[in-house]
Amino acid sequence: MSSCTQTIADYAFRSIGYGERLLPKTDFTLCDQFVLIGSGMIWNVYFAFVALFLGFWLATIVAVARNSPNKWLSRPAAAFIFVFRGSPLFIQFFLFYETFVLLPKLGFDLNLGFTEITIETRWLTKAWLGALIVLFLNTSAYSAQIFYGALRSIPKGDLEAADAIGLSPWKKFRRVVWPTMMRLAWPSYTNEAIFMAHATTLVFFSSFPAFRQSGDALYYASYFADKTFNPFIPYPIVAMYFVMFTLSIIALFGFAYRRLNRHLDPAQRPKLKVRPQMIR
Repeated sequence: MSSCTQTIADYAFRSIGYGERLLPKTDFTLCDQFVLIGSGMIWNVYFAFVALFLGFWLATIVAVARNSPNKWLSRPAAAFIFVFRGSPLFIQFFLFYETFVLLPKLGFDLNLGFTEITIETRWLTKAWLGALIVLFLNTSAYSAQIFYGALRSIPKGDLEAADAIGLSPWKKFRRVVWPTMMRLAWPSYTNEAIFMAHATTLVFFSSFPAFRQSGDALYYASYFADKTFNPFIPYPIVAMYFVMFTLSIIALFGFAYRRLNRHLDPAQRPKLKVRPQMIR
């Protein structure tokens, strides 16, 4: 127990640069593998949480633009959705990495008149920012399509009632359109959140280098599998962590879904049915 406690103290936060720099070389214990792979999960949670949080708001904007009668709004939004949904996420990682590499290493000088600032670009080639941007844009496109479908499914009676009581366009959107869109889209959006959590494992295979000492959960699982020639311990540990991560997402999104439907009678509230996609 004391040995495992020391392992936790040494390696629990190694993936973000704190703790022992050298990985264990021999005599790997289950504690070593659980702690280090769990440390790498910090990055997977970071990628999923930030990409989903930022992507939610961009997806809402893109969905509204896609639903607009103005072609100068709807066509660029439709193109954005098509490009990111029509190309593999794995290829997007490589294309964005090569694009970021071509940018000036020292950044761009931006003259604001009263001062001049330098916008750094070197961080774009690092996983913590570059890979996050790819995940953010990808989930924004998929979520936007989900929200757009929900927008098109809002009952016309709700919209006519909002117009009849004289709601302004902004109040109509905030009080009628957006809440209804969320209620209709939430089950599918939950599936998207689960997929995005799983898709964070692709960062390990992309060209984006890890931050400081090491990378995500799959980085450590691969390390142990290579050293022990036994993939049947580290990879199931990764799977177990992701199952726990998935259950956490379902619980969190289930709570949000109940809040979205809190105006309904408890006996009539729809239950969140999650059907994770096996492939995309």
